[in-house]
Amino acid sequence: MKWVFRLVGLVVVLIVVVAVSLLLLPAERIARIAADQIETATGRSVTIGGPVSLSYWPVLGAQVEKLAVGNAAWSTQGPMFEAASVSVGVDARALIGGKILIREIDAQSPVIRLETRADGAANWVFGDAGGSAEATSSSAPSSSPSGSGSATPPASIEALKVMDATILYAAGGQPPLLYEGIDLTLDWPEGRGAAQIAARFAPAGSPVDVSATIGALESFLAGDVQGVRARLVHAAGSVDFDGRASLEGAMTGALDIQSPDTGKFLAAFGAAGIDLPPKLGQSLSLRAQTTFTPDGKLAVRDLVADLGGNSVTGAADVLLAAVPQVNAQLDFGALDLAGLGDTGVSAAPAAPAPSSPAPTATPGTAAGWPRDAIDASALASFNGEIAISARSIELDDFSVGATRAVLRNENSRMVFDLREVLAYGGSVAGEFVVNNRGSLSVGGRLSAQGIEMQPLLRDAADFARLTGKADARVSFLGSGHSVDAIMKSLSGDGGLTIGRGTIEGINLDRLMQSGDVGEGTTIFDNMSATWTMAAGVLTNNDLLVEIKNYRASGEGNVGLGAQTIDYRFTPVALRANSGQGLAVPVIIRGPWSDVSIRPDLEAVLDARLDEEKQELERKAREKLDEKLGEELGVTPTEGQSIEDALKEKLLRKLFE
Repeated sequence: MKWVFRLVGLVVVLIVVVAVSLLLLPAERIARIAADQIETATGRSVTIGGPVSLSYWPVLGAQVEKLAVGNAAWSTQGPMFEAASVSVGVDARALIGGKILIREIDAQSPVIRLETRADGAANWVFGDAGGSAEATSSSAPSSSPSGSGSATPPASIEALKVMDATILYAAGGQPPLLYEGIDLTLDWPEGRGAAQIAARFAPAGSPVDVSATIGALESFLAGDVQGVRARLVHAAGSVDFDGRASLEGAMTGALDIQSPDTGKFLAAFGAAGIDLPPKLGQSLSLRAQTTFTPDGKLAVRDLVADLGGNSVTGAADVLLAAVPQVNAQLDFGALDLAGLGDTGVSAAPAAPAPSSPAPTATPGTAAGWPRDAIDASALASFNGEIAISARSIELDDFSVGATRAVLRNENSRMVFDLREVLAYGGSVAGEFVVNNRGSLSVGGRLSAQGIEMQPLLRDAADFARLTGKADARVSFLGSGHSVDAIMKSLSGDGGLTIGRGTIEGINLDRLMQSGDVGEGTTIFDNMSATWTMAAGVLTNNDLLVEIKNYRASGEGNVGLGAQTIDYRFTPVALRANSGQGLAVPVIIRGPWSDVSIRPDLEAVLDARLDEEKQELERKAREKLDEKLGEELGVTPTEGQSIEDALKEKLLRKLFE
């Protein structure tokens, strides 16, 4: 029984000791020790502007009112950290032994101000680089609290909790961005060991969770580079980083981005309204080695990305600024852009002008070009140069093979330098320019060698009646905010030469023999033409086609804007009509979707009537001359007219 009473007595004594310790807990000293430890870790002054009281629940320690941590010397935004109320927790076991060790700081609804200068200096970099907004003497940690003879214990804050925080972030002197409702916890069980960080925030309404592990937080806070593993997770995607980083913002390591819906993922960070095409980033799987420096330079190497149907590999260097500067080399492999025009990504519906109502497609008429307004604002999103290569490119209307091009963009003027484009059995080179400085315009100079005309014309204009390999050149310029406006404003010139080929749908022999176009094919040895363009109309006056036993010429107009053709093609049978040639013009007329080809029999008839009229006039004149000669007694010699024979007779009589 003695041992029982002794044990009960010991428990009572312990309870009394703990109770007395708690009752005598020096709240002011706890607050000062916490402030000193924060000053030691950051080099910034800590001020307590309100009362300090004991706290028993939920944290054993002190409740501090109006706590503020100083900002960098160059900042004018106020304290870097300030909170109306902060709980400072102590180690209960150390307290029983008479020691005060700070283990936890819990801040409710604080305001945190983060900012960078134009030169890249950041206020969260502590020490000499960051400076202090207060006098050096006030920011130096005190060796002991007022009235105390004991030294301040080493920093031992194991946990930091910040709930419902407001963060103001100002970059390079720009107006600050506001983020509210952020929760942050820091678990740091060993002063010189790793730290675990977890945060939740909702910049655009939906929650985003961040977790990170920092190798040695104490060294990291001192400015050293440490190993960092971080993960950002949202319902629409995730970002993982595994590498090394410093408090200044420098980092290097492996980056992994996964998102089944990039539009929602970007919207979670405030970038709403971005609707990427299905095969160009609507979903994203990206891996790369990245390096970022505090002055805003981002280097991306070993890039491998799946854009949701298309893939890209390569490397890039980006200078992050108000308008990013980009230098990149990208390989898209087999690039499929079919259907891109149907996504509505780059075009916003625009009502046609009252004077130009949208045409209604009817049988036998051209449907017309799209009148949706072209949104070219993306041209202002970056400057720089991007080298692009692909094994093939599939578009809605065209298919091309291996492609090498360089895209240069400067102040909303983008130039596509086509180094080599293999297409339709040949190659294309030149440049294509899109200029959105003020009003939108497109232009370029292109040359092509060995292009198969039939598949090209089939894809470009649904016209497949001309075959042969062509060499061509063209320069063009158009302006307007829709495809329709651009096509109707086209100007420029060009030329075309086609080797041996065919004209499908015209049987030239039948045409020359019976005047019937008929079904069939005309084979030609060579075709050449030049043209000019103005107000969306292509004009050609010198088409020449060389065909066995025939020569053909052509002239007319092609309405590039109206999608129409009005052309006269005139073949001449060189061996017909006693070698004088027989011409039967062919009229090619109508919308591109329903071209009519018919012989101009009226012109043939007029030509034959003219010939017969001339022959009748000749015979009548001969008869008249013969009758007149008989009556006057004059007989013209061969090749002599009746008038000359009469003059000769009168002269002889005059000198007789």
